[in-house]
Amino acid sequence: MTDSEDVIHSRIWEEVPETDNPFAASACFCSGFDVYGDLLGKASWVEYLYLLFKQEPPSAEQAVLLEGLAVALANPGPRDHSVRAAMNAGVGGSTHAACLTAALAVGAGQLGGAREVALAMENWRECGHDLDAWKHRLSHLPQEQRVDVWPDMEHPPGFDPHGASCARPIRQTLTYLARCSSGDALPWLQQHRCELESASDCPLAMTGVAAAALVDLEFNAGQGETLYLLLRLPGAAVHALEQQAYGYKHYPFFKDGLELTDDPGPAPQHDNHRERVG
Repeated sequence: MTDSEDVIHSRIWEEVPETDNPFAASACFCSGFDVYGDLLGKASWVEYLYLLFKQEPPSAEQAVLLEGLAVALANPGPRDHSVRAAMNAGVGGSTHAACLTAALAVGAGQLGGAREVALAMENWRECGHDLDAWKHRLSHLPQEQRVDVWPDMEHPPGFDPHGASCARPIRQTLTYLARCSSGDALPWLQQHRCELESASDCPLAMTGVAAAALVDLEFNAGQGETLYLLLRLPGAAVHALEQQAYGYKHYPFFKDGLELTDDPGPAPQHDNHRERVG
């Protein structure tokens, strides 16, 4: 590639054009790997995903960890705000793209969303494995620098402000991922979970487990925030499709509010031709 201003610069991707069509690629390289010549059929989805984000292939342990995280996050379920947003859009007749956009918009926030994961990852960067530093940070939440974009956090990131105790799926996920990880964050979190929950006065949330896993996978906060959004989309998609097929009358949140008491019946049919005026 040249240094021309007309060339898109990317360390991630390179294309070799076809000899008879400069707008079609003859070969595509991701961080030096021939995608369709080498990776296709040999690399798994999560291995390729890691390569895209990190520009280097994952170790065997990192691939297993990322795959476990992807399974744990794939479907947050109808209780999750982002999934419910997609379901609402689906049952309301929105396009499939709009359903996914709704899930992304709601799932980007600070209550169980991707922004919370990014802030929890920042806590790891600031506190590391210093339990006293964690206790202080969890009880003295940092203030946002851009309040025009994000309001101040109202609960410790990575913990559930509405939870009574740490839910079983979260404990199961933490146990499995800590066993898979070659990093330090997940095992440390598992060891000190109860102390951190006491300091935050909240049980650990899935955002906290995801943040520790993403730290062990050596992603930065921006990469982790983006991956968290991406990995949760499958559940939002399938629940939106399911509710769209059921229809709004089987959707408990809308059916009573949309019941017409004075239905005027079908709209009258009009002839398409016009009468001639003599």
